[in-house]
Amino acid sequence: MAMATQTEKGRQMSPFFQQIIGIAKVLLSIAATMLGLLFVTFFIGRVMPIDPVLSIVGERATKEVYDAAYIKLGLDKPLIVQFFKYVVDVVQGDFGQSLRTGFPVSDDIKRLFPATLELATLGTLIGVFVGVPLGVIAAVKRGSWIDQVARVVALIGYSMPVFWLGMIGLLVFYGQLGWIGGPGRLDIFYEDIIPTVTGMILIDSALAQDWGIFRNAISHIILPACLLGYYSLAYLSRMTRSFMLEQMSAEYVITARVKGLSEWAVIWKHAFGNIRVQLITVIALSYAGLLEGSVLTEIIFAWPGIGSYITTSLLSADMNAVMGGTVVVGLVFVLLNIFSDLLYKVFDPRAK
Repeated sequence: MAMATQTEKGRQMSPFFQQIIGIAKVLLSIAATMLGLLFVTFFIGRVMPIDPVLSIVGERATKEVYDAAYIKLGLDKPLIVQFFKYVVDVVQGDFGQSLRTGFPVSDDIKRLFPATLELATLGTLIGVFVGVPLGVIAAVKRGSWIDQVARVVALIGYSMPVFWLGMIGLLVFYGQLGWIGGPGRLDIFYEDIIPTVTGMILIDSALAQDWGIFRNAISHIILPACLLGYYSLAYLSRMTRSFMLEQMSAEYVITARVKGLSEWAVIWKHAFGNIRVQLITVIALSYAGLLEGSVLTEIIFAWPGIGSYITTSLLSADMNAVMGGTVVVGLVFVLLNIFSDLLYKVFDPRAK
């Protein structure tokens, strides 16, 4: 009896240990991925033809001043020692000091990343709520004028340069019609009025119940968000159409129609239900792409985000800022992949 009781306890505890092992594997995967990312960013920072010492002391500095700064930065130590120190500093949240702004890179990222997050999130929402239904309708109405329009819209979204669409949008809707706000996140009059809670002006102004600033923020973000949303829409509609076409020709869809189910149930409950897991990955990749790929949009609209920060820092030879921003973007990719894996288990019980 005692042996049977111990066996039953072992069986009861085994799922718990399996979960622990699964969590440990995920954490090890994250650690290995981030370590590889740190190695790549560190290596790029060392092989680029930019002298960080000259960026600090200037080209007219004496050899004594140059050597002192060289030693202070730790560049006289072996590369493995430099890399180990770099990893330790990053784990502690220390990316060094920005040569361009004079502030710690971590502070710059905390201040600027919410702007990119706000813009990319709104663009992704536009892409999801317009692109996914458009892709479903295009697949159901394959060969019709709706399908042709959806394919042309996606093709234009892939083909048009983002800087051209951005400048044309500013010229027409801001310069000529005056329907939207200009570059930046807010008019100068509204800056630094509401308290910063999340760093995202739409949320902070809503929390402060300052609807004048909320409307002004909407007028500034609507055009760049629609621009990013259009590119997200083009990608999501095309992928959704492809997924749905595969499902609509499956035998279970034909069987559901033979049983007399409504067309709405066949399309949205059965066919669309089977592509949700695939769409999770596509949407996550699209969102991550907007977070790190909105550089041109941020530059055109003078949007103070992480993309323009990295680009400006690179042009200024500010490698601490470039490497810090790159690590943060890589971490976002990893976290979004983990989040999509968790959603798999919600929408697909087989993944459990």
